[in-house]
Amino acid sequence: MQKNKLIVFGLAALALLVLPLGVQQLGNGPVRILDLALLYVLLALGLNIVVGYAGLLDLGYVAFYAVGAYMFALLSSPHLAENFEWFAAHFPEGLHSPLWVVIPLGAALAALAGVVLGSPTLKLRGDYLAIVTLGFGEIIRVFLNNMEYPVNVTNGPRGIGQIDPIHFWGLSLGEPLEVLGLTLPPVTLYYYLFLALVVGSVLVCVRLERSRIGR
Repeated sequence: MQKNKLIVFGLAALALLVLPLGVQQLGNGPVRILDLALLYVLLALGLNIVVGYAGLLDLGYVAFYAVGAYMFALLSSPHLAENFEWFAAHFPEGLHSPLWVVIPLGAALAALAGVVLGSPTLKLRGDYLAIVTLGFGEIIRVFLNNMEYPVNVTNGPRGIGQIDPIHFWGLSLGEPLEVLGLTLPPVTLYYYLFLALVVGSVLVCVRLERSRIGR
């Protein structure tokens, strides 16, 4: 039985590794859909800890993702310099913060939002918790979509553009990469990054479930 599981996992891993290589022949659009699917898998894994493990029906979970994502966008784009004169005077090209700074700050802001929501709702259960978290998710969505006037912070429903590509160890995911004679476009490079994050998140979830706290 264990051998059969290893075979299935091996075949699944191989399929996931070669999937974008075949799909990219149809263009960047289908690969970008795979990228988004992996991002939603990451969200589902986090939601499974709250709903599946802890049994708390959280319907506003995606709001924390939105808060962290906007933090990432503001710190990695020229948006603030284009909309705030005092900011442009000190950072005329905008903030192009390194990844090791942006990710912790985005995670910290999302965690802070979780504390703000969690502190008054810790005693709620069932439908009451679902209603409160659903309302919080809608508040964040409407709030971010309307932070364009009178001060343009989020650029409204259009979102923030010109976000810097992820780069680390001298590798930029915004440029094509040649590997063994294959040209991997940026969308495919992001696919492999998100796939690695999904695998890492699954391992963390499994270890958490089997830990003393999980038991």
